[in-house]
Amino acid sequence: MTADARQLYAVLRYVRPLHLLSARAVTAALADEQITMGVRALLETIDVGGAAPVPAIGRTLSMPRQVIQRLVDQALALGLVATGPNPAHKRSPLVRLTEAGRAAFERIHEAELRDLASIAAGLDPEDIVAAVRVLDALTTGVTRLTSDIPPISEELS
Repeated sequence: MTADARQLYAVLRYVRPLHLLSARAVTAALADEQITMGVRALLETIDVGGAAPVPAIGRTLSMPRQVIQRLVDQALALGLVATGPNPAHKRSPLVRLTEAGRAAFERIHEAELRDLASIAAGLDPEDIVAAVRVLDALTTGVTRLTSDIPPISEELS
């Protein structure tokens, strides 16, 4: 194994604990909301990528369509998303944010950014850019390595 591969593996070793700690922080921040971590991820995906059908959202989040459908159903019940016709597919409606959904995500995300500001203050901005670049390359590469493996049926909610 090359030294670069070992260093990249060292980065991966931080991903799982970071993921778990981030999930804990998000869950705690949502304690006063009716929104679960999974619904929050759904709202962000639609906010960033625009209206999309359930299968496309599942691919973005690397989650099975059935899990995403449950999250959409939860968000529909809360009035955070709405569905509408999909010109590309008759039976797979587009899921879009409602004004309430957009406002909820913006409120939650602004609070997250305020919390992250204290961490960012201690870092070199160029290091942050490099970290994003490395994590993007890792995500792309691991996605390619696992393209023929079905997603883990892990719940976000």
